[in-house]
Amino acid sequence: MKLMKTLLLATAMVAVAAGAAQAKQLVYCSEASPAHFDPGPLTGGNDFDATSHTIYSRLVEFAPGGTEVTPALAESWEISEDGLEITFHLRPGTKFQTTDYFTPTRDLTAEDVVFSFERQWKEDNAWYAYLEGMTWDYFQGMDMPKYLKEIVAVDDLTVKFVLNEPNAPMLANLAMDFASIVSKEYADKLEAEGNMAAFSTQPVGNGPFQFVDYQLDTVIRYAAFPEYWGGKQPIDDLVFAITTDPSVRAQRLIAGECDIMPYPAPADIATLQADPNLTVMEQEGLNIGYMSYNVTEAPFDNVKVRKALTMAIDKAAIIEAVYQGAGQDAKNLIPPTMWSYDNETAADVYDPEGAKALLAEAGVTELTTDLWAMPVSRPYNPNAQRVAELIQADWAAVGVTANIVTYEWTEYRERGKQTDRKGPFQIGWTGDNGDPDNFFATLFSCAAIGVSNYSMWCNDEFEALIQEAKTTPDQAKRTELYTKAQEIFKAEEPAMTLAHSRVFMPMKKTITGYAMSPLGNHSFKGVDIAE
Repeated sequence: MKLMKTLLLATAMVAVAAGAAQAKQLVYCSEASPAHFDPGPLTGGNDFDATSHTIYSRLVEFAPGGTEVTPALAESWEISEDGLEITFHLRPGTKFQTTDYFTPTRDLTAEDVVFSFERQWKEDNAWYAYLEGMTWDYFQGMDMPKYLKEIVAVDDLTVKFVLNEPNAPMLANLAMDFASIVSKEYADKLEAEGNMAAFSTQPVGNGPFQFVDYQLDTVIRYAAFPEYWGGKQPIDDLVFAITTDPSVRAQRLIAGECDIMPYPAPADIATLQADPNLTVMEQEGLNIGYMSYNVTEAPFDNVKVRKALTMAIDKAAIIEAVYQGAGQDAKNLIPPTMWSYDNETAADVYDPEGAKALLAEAGVTELTTDLWAMPVSRPYNPNAQRVAELIQADWAAVGVTANIVTYEWTEYRERGKQTDRKGPFQIGWTGDNGDPDNFFATLFSCAAIGVSNYSMWCNDEFEALIQEAKTTPDQAKRTELYTKAQEIFKAEEPAMTLAHSRVFMPMKKTITGYAMSPLGNHSFKGVDIAE
């Protein structure tokens, strides 16, 4: 109750302070704090909501509510016949934001685009490791260094991406959050001052909203950027009221403390739908909740053990208890709404006796392991702690002892990607660009080990298939390759695929212009509040 009062007081104070000076304010009850405000090295959906979908823009972006690639900072582009060059023509007169800590002296140029990628790519770039322990997880995990030969500033408003080989998903990849374009002028200023870390705490972008301030783990405030290339937004003041508990988020929405919230607890959805003051949008999620086995760690390096542990889990019971009608069994890594989904894959069978026999066959008679549970609700898993408890009970029935561990969300992910991590790890994914490569390669390629491949799984046959699919323009051929990849994934069981979930987005009925994204992000471009 004390926590509830503290949260309500914080929101009320922000509302009064902001409302007095701004014509329109929207309060978004976000689910977690961002790690920081530089989208390049980040991976979490909550991180991107607070950075790339507010402060920054990209060369190309996805159409609201869809996966179509549309012009953004680049007005147009051409792809060479051999697929090895993509030439972008930048939007003239694009402004960077003016803040208390930086005043730009020039508009966006090709120099900013080159810098935005080379800082993630070139180890001799001064910005490659400007934060302690940082990694460029998307850029590396998607194997961008393998495909990029060079990025050339042809002139101030023309930039050319030269590839080593054709890459079918490359254009869509450049619409993703890690590809946000940052200001080289601002970076140069901070480097000269010896204050490079401020790049991640005092952001400067060219997106629809600009950063105002951040009260750690409580509130982020943004103001509409009046010179945004897409036009001044209807909302003057955007507030992220950080509220980690989904039931508290629902209470705050019902009480009018916030205008919109993500990821309601399944148990609260009926109440929210029945509220006459609210609208609850919903759609099938382009997502997967899963649990990675570290295949480099004994006994999880034995496929029989991995198969046995999956076989011991009553997935149907978990989906009924945790997802409560909003989830479906995940037979494959990719969701059924995505092209190349293999419907012929057999679903996992719950067979405790068979699991015991398989463990015995693998020579495992006693096993004690950590079992990792996410501390936050995510679209692909609304309650990982409860999932862990149910798995713990299922494994106990076959003689396996699981100790549930968790950490704060950012630390959880950092610890999880360590190659010597002990124990199966709950995680999940919402697709970034509508392409199967974004699941297969980003999550389970060899290049993604230590980044987003939490299973540390590198399978030569699987790798060959997904790499060939990247260079193949024909979707039917790519589907054949991904079907084979799904067969290998299922046979090797580097992860237990749990569920694909339906996604709900409750908001006040006065909210207009909001479009749910199949990619799981939350953008407030074009959103308004009716009088």
